[in-house]
Amino acid sequence: MMLAVQPRRLLARPKGLLLFAIFTATLYWILLHGSATPQTTRLFDGSSSPAPAPLQGDTDTKQAPLPATKPSSDENYRQPEAEVQQKTEEERKKKEEEEREEDLRDQFDREYEDLAKEPGANKLYGQTLNTLEPTKKRSRTIPEHLKPAKDKAYFSDHQPYIYNPYPKNNEKSKPKQVPCEGPDGAQPGDIQVFLGQPAEFPEPGFGSYDVLGMDGNLCYERETRLSIYGYQTDNDTSRPLVNWDKVHWGRLQEKCAQKNKARFDMQGHSNPYLATVYSRQNASALSPNGLINTESPFHSDDLKPAGRALRQRNVRDQPKSGTSKQMPGSEARTAVLLRTYTGKQYSDNDQQVIRSLITELSLRTGGQYQVFLFVHVKDTAYAIWDDEATYQWVLDQNVPPEFRDIAVLWNDEATQTMYPKIDPKKATVHVSQWLSVQKFAQEFPEFEYIWNWEIDARVTGHNYDFVEKLATFAKRQPRRGLWERNERYYIPSIHGDYDTTFREEVERVSGKDTVWGPLKLPFVNPVGPKPPVAKPEDDNYKWGVGEEADLITVAPIFNPINSSWISGNELWGFNDSTHETTDLPRRATIVTHSRVSKRLLDIMHVENLRGNHISSEMVTQTIALLHGLKAVYAPMPVFFDRPWKGKDLARWFNGGPKGESGGIGSAMGWGREARYRGTTWYYRANPPQRMYLNFMGWEDTDVGGKLWEEDHGRPCLPPMLLHPVKDIEPTEPGYKSESNLPYS
Repeated sequence: MMLAVQPRRLLARPKGLLLFAIFTATLYWILLHGSATPQTTRLFDGSSSPAPAPLQGDTDTKQAPLPATKPSSDENYRQPEAEVQQKTEEERKKKEEEEREEDLRDQFDREYEDLAKEPGANKLYGQTLNTLEPTKKRSRTIPEHLKPAKDKAYFSDHQPYIYNPYPKNNEKSKPKQVPCEGPDGAQPGDIQVFLGQPAEFPEPGFGSYDVLGMDGNLCYERETRLSIYGYQTDNDTSRPLVNWDKVHWGRLQEKCAQKNKARFDMQGHSNPYLATVYSRQNASALSPNGLINTESPFHSDDLKPAGRALRQRNVRDQPKSGTSKQMPGSEARTAVLLRTYTGKQYSDNDQQVIRSLITELSLRTGGQYQVFLFVHVKDTAYAIWDDEATYQWVLDQNVPPEFRDIAVLWNDEATQTMYPKIDPKKATVHVSQWLSVQKFAQEFPEFEYIWNWEIDARVTGHNYDFVEKLATFAKRQPRRGLWERNERYYIPSIHGDYDTTFREEVERVSGKDTVWGPLKLPFVNPVGPKPPVAKPEDDNYKWGVGEEADLITVAPIFNPINSSWISGNELWGFNDSTHETTDLPRRATIVTHSRVSKRLLDIMHVENLRGNHISSEMVTQTIALLHGLKAVYAPMPVFFDRPWKGKDLARWFNGGPKGESGGIGSAMGWGREARYRGTTWYYRANPPQRMYLNFMGWEDTDVGGKLWEEDHGRPCLPPMLLHPVKDIEPTEPGYKSESNLPYS
């Protein structure tokens, strides 16, 4: 009780009243003028208002440092609210986009499944010699390439033909081609083929035989195609005509090229851009004589495995620096790098296919081509550059005997050493497949072109005919509108004639948004030619005609920006104070299977020495774009397991804003690649494996195999390029192949 009455007793005294009045007045004044009261320290009162300024007249009074200005209480609440709203809006848009993509996937799946019920579905499979129509022409026929075989095939009533697509050796031309020996000491023979196509085999959805000048009225069967390369039927127990383990394909190719050395520049010329383009930036990567640093692994002459016919370069082998060109009238040579790896098991079919590539491309052309097995040594623990015995051991353990003298081993260490300005984590085969090819081009400068060839690709037709038709098509392409034509799949059923209707329509929709000559960027010194006229419309489709292509691809060269393609931003460098790396104009092609010129590889090499770098499926296309080099998508025939109409193929595969394959909505975008599951060319396609297993006589998905062929006949296929085709071995009854790669 005493505590309760103390205040009353205080107010009852005069002195207490006075103190209370002073306290009340002071509190009122503080409340009234608090915003102007000087404060050097503050207790946290729940607000975040700024510290009051000193009163006027007290400015000379030294003050303690004031706290940093903070938002007001209202702003404090509004700012998180705005951030929350923004985040919510972003999440809403992301969800809407995911739902839209899911709806598109569902829509494609429905259409794909509906087409499975149509009469033309799955006609890629089960087409045989029994249903062959020899007189039905679907494209041009080239009769001078065909000669009836003396003997008919025991497995078919149709007449087989000897197929010889090589140009005739003109007696007046000098120097003439000198014939070369095959593995049995005689000149290699020709393969055989059947005329026509199976009645129900579909037309190409993309591409065209006629546009490429290729004979599409042919059907290839396994025995007539591959028997001269060692193929034998499962029940054939006879001894092979050739002991393949005793063959030295490298020696045969070198001997062939030497016989024909008058036709070729056998030395080549060094990389001219090392001394002429960005020469100051390159200085650290060059040796005193202006060549690339010869301490890198490929240059050591001491590391040559004993008995290798193919030589590893050292500095003494290098031609003199400069811009020396081939001698007038000399023919260009092309290297074919079959990309393989340690640990791969080579099936009988793998070896037959490699033999066919060497024979048809190299021996039959007198050395115009030379085939190499380009072996990636995955385990860097093997000191292949330090010890010849280790190199030879790795070679012997991983390459069949007949191919050891065409094999070139390489590893990531070699490319990382060569390009010190590239992050080693980015200089690996998974991101940087072309670094090893660039290195090869520096070591073997006599090759004007290099085919980067996937080991799991298959040409069902004739190898020489196929690659030469691609090269010829690319050579005759004018540069006007070329980059825009490259961007889209050519769909014959809706695009019409390639050189007129298609060309004109592409230019119409592209408008002024075209590429004409090298791009103008302050950090790129283009090495390509300048256009002969200021505007493309002033050129009558003349510039570029007759010019060999620096890049030939077999799929569109698309714009990856805004495409959702997973590797679209895998680039480094290519910037300055006013240009971000990701602002760089660029192009890409899915699957790196392509032909590249030495000129393009040389400038790629120089850009990498500078530290500029781009991932595998984007680098050749982008460097060609930046430097004004000629790049061509050759529209090879691609087939589908569903009877798509042309307009629907365009909707799903050329879905860009201007009918191109890249950009917004690209089929190559993340989560959209399932659209390719029914095609004959894409790294996630299903038909190639199934078609090729059937072609080889083995069962897959209820088609093929010995009993099936007794009722239906042997499968035959028109000329085409299939990918991927892996592990081609006999299958068990009931076997069904499928892609195990996820689509999203």
